[in-house]
Amino acid sequence: MITLLVIAGGCLSAIESGRAIIAPSGVDTTITVPLKPEDISPLLPGENIPGAWLPDAGGKLTDLNALVAQRPSILVFYRGGWCPYCNRQLSGLQEIEQDLNKMGYQVIAISTDSPENLRQTGEKQHLSYTLLSDADLALSKKFGIAFKSPKNYDKFLPQTSGGKNTGKLLPVPSVFILNTKGNIRFEYINPDFTERLSPGLLKAAAAALIKEMGRSKVIGE
Repeated sequence: MITLLVIAGGCLSAIESGRAIIAPSGVDTTITVPLKPEDISPLLPGENIPGAWLPDAGGKLTDLNALVAQRPSILVFYRGGWCPYCNRQLSGLQEIEQDLNKMGYQVIAISTDSPENLRQTGEKQHLSYTLLSDADLALSKKFGIAFKSPKNYDKFLPQTSGGKNTGKLLPVPSVFILNTKGNIRFEYINPDFTERLSPGLLKAAAAALIKEMGRSKVIGE
């Protein structure tokens, strides 16, 4: 397994101490969302992703786990098509998508945008990979990457999410590489939303991991 954890501004202590605990029946399991991106407690390499049904750019519900079971996946969480740093990242993913496909991967990008806004982003950027809407950030919260957005986002987040982002939350931009069992084999998470994993580094990590996943499959891990 290859692990790349980019931790800034105190996020390491939050990751080390903030572990998800399955509570017994009758206990409040409401996920507490931190106020700062540095205080998130994300899922870690070796853990499995949670189940989710998310609408795609056409509004059709997609079973994320069933999709991931088809091929190893590059799963990207981004803020929205309104974010210039996200758009640059999406373009970079498009540039290397064919190379990732040849390795055996599929690319899935998830954001707070409504399906209609996903469609507009996909058309504007000429994206050929899968875009999914986590407009209420239910999945982002389960991944442990959601946090309360600054006040200056309050007006447009409900609008860009089709009215579903009532909590006015944002995801910390993240990249996960998953095997077909939904197990996290690699992740890049940076609370500084201006810093993204470069296409070159992502491709290098993906190439190394596909070999490892192939070996694991042969020996039955």
